[in-house]
Amino acid sequence: MPSKPKNEIDNSMDPTVHEAIFRAVDSEPYAQALNIELLALAKGYSKVAMTYDPSIMDNIYQRAHGGAIFGLIDEAFETAGQTDGTIAVALNINVTYVSSPQPGTRLTAEARRISQTRKTASYDITVTANDGELIATCNALAYRTGKPIPFL
Repeated sequence: MPSKPKNEIDNSMDPTVHEAIFRAVDSEPYAQALNIELLALAKGYSKVAMTYDPSIMDNIYQRAHGGAIFGLIDEAFETAGQTDGTIAVALNINVTYVSSPQPGTRLTAEARRISQTRKTASYDITVTANDGELIATCNALAYRTGKPIPFL
């Protein structure tokens, strides 16, 4: 069986898992603190967004704190990594910050699984501004525990 092209999203996700992840993000304290929204979810794929709010996300230079951008990246990684219904945890995350968004910019992070074995999975994650400007890129590696997500 031929594999799906890298940009094609696999919509064969279990609907129970899909709903459970959406519910979990809605009640997650960290996502609530940064006003992160889960916009789309499919097998090995997630799209999340937040608005850059300088009053809580600025660094000492009055620019977007890398930790705020990383938080958005990590939410995309976290949700994409659970789409098979089992717990996956971060082993390594490598972020390249490309540009700094302007205050009030809507930021979107998309995570796409690019490979998976029985114990690991790799993801490419991009953060873009609402005008399409690239803000950050990320390569992330997850450890797949094989244990069911507890919030099903």
